[in-house]
Amino acid sequence: MHNHPLILKLDVGGIPLDWVHWEYAATLYCNEKVAWEGGGERITIQGGINRETGRRSSLELDTIIAVNDKRGGRLMSLVPPLSNRALFHRDGHLCMYCGGRFKHSELTRDHVIPTSRGGPDDWTNCVTACGACNRQKSNRTPEEAGQPLLAIPYAPNRAEYLILSNRRILGDQQAFLEQFVTRRDRGAPSAA
Repeated sequence: MHNHPLILKLDVGGIPLDWVHWEYAATLYCNEKVAWEGGGERITIQGGINRETGRRSSLELDTIIAVNDKRGGRLMSLVPPLSNRALFHRDGHLCMYCGGRFKHSELTRDHVIPTSRGGPDDWTNCVTACGACNRQKSNRTPEEAGQPLLAIPYAPNRAEYLILSNRRILGDQQAFLEQFVTRRDRGAPSAA
């Protein structure tokens, strides 16, 4: 029972809110808080055995549920919290200086404009870097260090963040969230 995937929770208008555990989703179902279901997959949760009938109870949960909540529009416009895990996923575990692909433990968060020089610790100033490139860049900008960025850092929207933050996202959940993903040219500007 503890190996179930997370359930994608939406507001009643279909805006992604968060990932919830099956226990919380079951509570929403039992309290009749689920407004509608949108997934293509279902999870069956087994309960206890009824002492009168001898039958085991069960509850089917959809992998995408909408609840009577109208916060979605506001949440979609908020910048999600920055974490190394989500940053490394955003950048595809690639060093944004040398282009090498690395394990999570070999990566670092680099500030394009160093924080000691007034650069913010936010999505638009942070990139994934391998340890060697981060040490070489040191307390300089990419231009000063002669290490041009391979992609422009950006802040993911709520749907992109939800994709980045779930290790076991299901196909129907991925497809639903991709509707909200902003298509952007992440490459560095090319010289004309």
